[in-house]
Amino acid sequence: MTTPLRLGTRASALATTQSGHVADLVRERLGLEVELVEVSTEGDVNRAPLASMGGTGVFVSALRDALLDGRVDLAVHSLKDLPTTPADGIALAAIPLREDPRDVVVARDGLTLGELPVGSRLGTGSPRRVSQLAALGLGLELQGIRGNVDTRIRKVREGEVDAVVLARAGLARLGRLDEVTEVLDPLQMLPAPGQGALAIECRTADTDLVASLAQLDDPATRAAVTAERAVLSTLEAGCSAPLGALAEVVEGEDGEELWLRAVALSEDGGLSVRMSATGPVTEAVRLGTRLAGDMLDEGAADLMTAPPVRKQHA
Repeated sequence: MTTPLRLGTRASALATTQSGHVADLVRERLGLEVELVEVSTEGDVNRAPLASMGGTGVFVSALRDALLDGRVDLAVHSLKDLPTTPADGIALAAIPLREDPRDVVVARDGLTLGELPVGSRLGTGSPRRVSQLAALGLGLELQGIRGNVDTRIRKVREGEVDAVVLARAGLARLGRLDEVTEVLDPLQMLPAPGQGALAIECRTADTDLVASLAQLDDPATRAAVTAERAVLSTLEAGCSAPLGALAEVVEGEDGEELWLRAVALSEDGGLSVRMSATGPVTEAVRLGTRLAGDMLDEGAADLMTAPPVRKQHA
């Protein structure tokens, strides 16, 4: 009997659901058996604001350590949590088909963002969301919160906050889309680079496994998130910085092309650099790098600060 592959995952409900989805893909499409191995990460045990811990990588490093020391054979991450710098000995073997990357509102009484009264308390732990919400000028009181999906939604149900903003992808994977009161248009709220996508990593030296997992890769998803992450890398911003980016494969005059949008904002949302660009699907890195360079020329570097989220008025 073949020894099952050990798939490293964080222990949260969302992480194990995402990892279970990948495990099912491995079983169904590759014919390999898989077992989940829970790994505790710094982001799970440290309840400080993510920005104060460096943001990027706090959910990733422990899983990568488990890969490198042989405790697990592959690991699943939310792609938006991955640092843009490659890790020695680790291969990003596959990026499966992406979930809807948009943000959503879960609010009391079924309210939308625009229907929340001035002064309503909205919870989010993301400087990116804080900045873009503040830029909308809705007069909301923004409160920094941490916790898993259930914890955040419970804060709404118990009246601690009037609404929270979450990633639609996580709620879709958990089967909780019925609790969403509004899906936010990217014109209002650009998501984090890579949001909605999963990353499957394994050891670079396991060449057979790298080749097998590559069959789970979705080319359009990889192209889109590669462009978004090139913006992130070029602007040298962590995932908790006030930066949003979204790329989509669209039909152009000469066939499929990438349409990339990005925004960098000051913490209070009062200043922003917002740009878009299109380019060949095969040149995702070049497109993202070029767009980020244009944003730097327009002063984006002066906006790229990511202090811890604090209570403030939009």
